[in-house]
This record gives sequence, structure tokens and C-alpha cells, in this order.
Amino acid sequence: MRTVTKRELNQNTAAVLGQVADSEDVVVTERGKPRWRVSTIRDQDSGLVRLEREGRYVPPATTPTPWPNRPGGPAYIDSQVDALLDEMRGDV
Repeated sequence: MRTVTKRELNQNTAAVLGQVADSEDVVVTERGKPRWRVSTIRDQDSGLVRLEREGRYVPPATTPTPWPNRPGGPAYIDSQVDALLDEMRGDV
């Protein structure tokens, strides 16, 4: 994404708009801080495509992470679970 100053946009509007048409978006800065974004109108873009282009949406992975064979964490036996529940209830 190209960045131009407000003054450069004011003095070279046609050249900056040509850059917008050739590339993606152009960010216009004022006193070194980004203030505006100039982009072409893309009627064929869906809402998700537009949000992805703006960096506000990341599509899900095409290959999801597989489920683990065995969930992590400790494995308790029945007597240990009963002891933990008794301790939580204050029955100990």
C-alpha cells in the first residue's frame, strides 16, 4: 500500500489517482499520520473480500488443525475425582 502526503495529493491529483488505479489503495497522510484511504470502487467485490483487502478479516484456514488423538491434561481415576470433589465441597 503506497503512502502520499496531503500536499502531494493536492498538487499531483491525477498522478496519485493513476497510482490508485494501477495498484491497490493509497493512504494519504497529514503531518505524518495516516488520515485517509483512496481506493477504486470494486462493485464485484463481496463484503468479505472488501474486509479482507482492508485487513479487517482473515479467512479460515483451508486445512484445519486436526483434533488430538487424546485430549491433554491429567487422567484421573474415580477415587481421585471423588477426593477432589470432596475437597472442593469442604467435606474433608
